[in-house]
Amino acid sequence: MASSGMVKVACVVLMCMVVSAPSAQAAITCGTVVNKLSPCLSYLRSGGPVPAQCCSGVKSLYNSVTTTPDRQQACNCMKTTAASVPGINVDNASTLASKCGVNIPYKVSPNTDCSKYLSLSRS
Repeated sequence: MASSGMVKVACVVLMCMVVSAPSAQAAITCGTVVNKLSPCLSYLRSGGPVPAQCCSGVKSLYNSVTTTPDRQQACNCMKTTAASVPGINVDNASTLASKCGVNIPYKVSPNTDCSKYLSLSRS
């Protein structure tokens, strides 16, 4: 399903934006993460213009993961989802956040260790 794959790719990008160390229980679900990022699948696979709905989802996800457990959960969801969607271009995933106007202080990568990001500077 294309929307599921798009979400996975967007999750990789956004996971790096929201990663954090685990603590307490996360309020966000993988379903929410995937839903917010599903409009990004075409960009993650093929590049080109980023759909407005994709950036809305990226910004919404970024703004909704304010706690360490939520960041950890979102990061892990994005990594798991991205790994199961074929055709995701890692370069497109790494530029998605900035193309949507979201600044993150580290490189987006499928190899990001979600447990190493203890805090996030929001700008």
